[in-house]
Amino acid sequence: MHYALVINSTSGKRRGESIAAQAAERLSQAGHVTTPIQGENASAARDQLKQAIDTGLDGVVVVGGDGALHSVLDHVADTDLVFGLIPAGTGNDTARSLGIPVKDTDAAVDLIVAGHVRVVDLARTSEAYVATVIASGFDSKVNERANAMTWPRGNMRYNIAIIKELSSFQPLEFTLTLDGDTIQREAMLVAVGNGPSFGGGLRICEGASLDDGLLDVVVINPVSKARFLRVFPQLYRGTHTSLAEFERHRVREVTLSSPGIVAYGDGERLGPLPITATVQPGALRVFAPPVA
Repeated sequence: MHYALVINSTSGKRRGESIAAQAAERLSQAGHVTTPIQGENASAARDQLKQAIDTGLDGVVVVGGDGALHSVLDHVADTDLVFGLIPAGTGNDTARSLGIPVKDTDAAVDLIVAGHVRVVDLARTSEAYVATVIASGFDSKVNERANAMTWPRGNMRYNIAIIKELSSFQPLEFTLTLDGDTIQREAMLVAVGNGPSFGGGLRICEGASLDDGLLDVVVINPVSKARFLRVFPQLYRGTHTSLAEFERHRVREVTLSSPGIVAYGDGERLGPLPITATVQPGALRVFAPPVA
């Protein structure tokens, strides 16, 4: 089999290249051919990948996290190409949702060598495909703030951005159109989940399935700042679903609108609302363990 090996060299605390070298060696030992794709920037890498696909590939393997995966989805979704993911990022929410080991490169490569392919859904917007969660509201405002910060690096920057954003945050006015039905909500945030988690394990859309042909739309209704801080750790456990402020809808299509708010998908900036997301059943063929 011939795979493009897309490398995010800055992933894994800049261990992306060494992780990719380890993966390429193991794939070669198993009889596969890899073509490295590593441009000076995301645009250059996408151009290289397109050229490689045009010459003939069996699949695309990404060494990186959710952002690196997001950058190639448009090239592999709804095609015959099979996708492989070797986690090397900060969040790795897609890998976790698929059961791909996030701290064992050899085990992740073994899944590719074993050749078990799982067919999963994606969310589709006019901007891009999304594998995990489309975030809007408090969480996207935190992302905007964190992206503007130069220090510290990693998850700590996100945690600091949460505290700073919460100090001035007020609930937002949302208009949601859910499979054609429109509702109004004042909310802390609205998340659209193809999978359950984002942000390195925040299980905001707990219960969302990657292959049920539906998107989970989660609304966190207004909550005091003190209570928000108290219950925030529950997002990592997925136990927030029992809170009175939690609201969920399961739909095939949703349009989100809120003045001045931007949306993020797979942790990457999609653009300002309004945005429409539609589930694309079976859009991605990915190497992953069989579903138990």
